[in-house]
Amino acid sequence: MRISVSSDMDEPVARALLEELRGRGHEVLAHGALSPGDDPQWAVCSETAARQVAAGDADQAVVCCWTGTGASIAANKVPGVRAALCTDAYTAQGARRWNDANVLALSLRLTSGPLLKEILDAWFAAEASEDAEDRGNVAHVGRLDLGRGEPQPPVGA
Repeated sequence: MRISVSSDMDEPVARALLEELRGRGHEVLAHGALSPGDDPQWAVCSETAARQVAAGDADQAVVCCWTGTGASIAANKVPGVRAALCTDAYTAQGARRWNDANVLALSLRLTSGPLLKEILDAWFAAEASEDAEDRGNVAHVGRLDLGRGEPQPPVGA
């Protein structure tokens, strides 16, 4: 799998993330502070990683900043991206299953090495739900992307 990774800081957990993803056999596209010469601002590098997912140049992305919040906000501004800030394995599993999340946002401050592995294990083990209600919610989010700021009628209206 090709995974786009961004971080606004070259922190130990960000380097561990690259190593862990490569060790799992993924092709990694690094951005921000993880790629010399890139703009390391969280909004810029998170957008870059998210755009690669939206364009199909990456299968998924992992975006990082100190809290993970800014990275997730920036990534979610890219149409077609469903970024989830995950601080534990259960949230990561649920984000993939119920939300069909395609971008994982991580906190550089809160994520330890062992926790990183647990989150990645859960993220990659989970598959998107085929439940009609779950798929309907994901489809609704996709329509929100299309309308960006325009109110959409409820499904079935």
